[in-house]
Amino acid sequence: MRIELATAPGDPERPNEDWTSVALPAAGPTGQGGTVVVLDGVTPPPSETGCVHSVPWFTARLGGALIELSGSRPELALPEVLAEAIGWVADAHRDTCDLSHVRTPQATVVMVRWDALAVEHLVLSDSALLVEGTDGTVRAVLDDRLDRVPREALRSHATADAYRNTEGGFFTAAADPGVARRAVTGSTPREEVRAIAAMTDGVTRWVELFRAGDWTECVALLRKEGTQALIDRVRELERGDGGAGRWKRHDDAAVVYAEL
Repeated sequence: MRIELATAPGDPERPNEDWTSVALPAAGPTGQGGTVVVLDGVTPPPSETGCVHSVPWFTARLGGALIELSGSRPELALPEVLAEAIGWVADAHRDTCDLSHVRTPQATVVMVRWDALAVEHLVLSDSALLVEGTDGTVRAVLDDRLDRVPREALRSHATADAYRNTEGGFFTAAADPGVARRAVTGSTPREEVRAIAAMTDGVTRWVELFRAGDWTECVALLRKEGTQALIDRVRELERGDGGAGRWKRHDDAAVVYAEL
């Protein structure tokens, strides 16, 4: 088994709000399991969030809870793991913070858990999971609800908030465990999976924004050059592109690649 992970802040002067971890082995009768968690903290606008804690505090708490629960509670489906983890973190700051605030700390989520029989997955919001089959085909597991929100609505925080964690909008892991029901989930027989790659949108822009390759080429790059090389490729494209102002010039980036 080969597993690599890398992460880098978008700005060295700011904390990295992405979070990633791998746990091996996950609990189970065969001992042939593992868990991957990748989170992308949602950067709040420079205004009140109703919370005394930072986004990195939130992603570390949520990520740690997801790793613990997904590894130690194999009887829980991944949406149940996410719901319970969100509840744990909410309880940790419920007495000090306004968790009903629309900008309370929150994150996108990718989780993968496997054992000898199956590879389970969960994706919430605009991070991505790539599943490479043993036949070489690559399937992208995406939650595209953010893409369906009108572009003009996302040009300001005020209008974007109207679509955040609401019906007809997009969903992130914040303080409501019920959001776990909104995640994109599924399972693939372990014998059909060669590799998986989980990444935040600071990495997926290699495909989705810069069109440097497709998802199959992305996995091939990860296999040949590794996770840090993919982030480096993204940074090179960001430095060379003249589109500053149309998107965030540099974004926090995190990626995990695992050959199962």
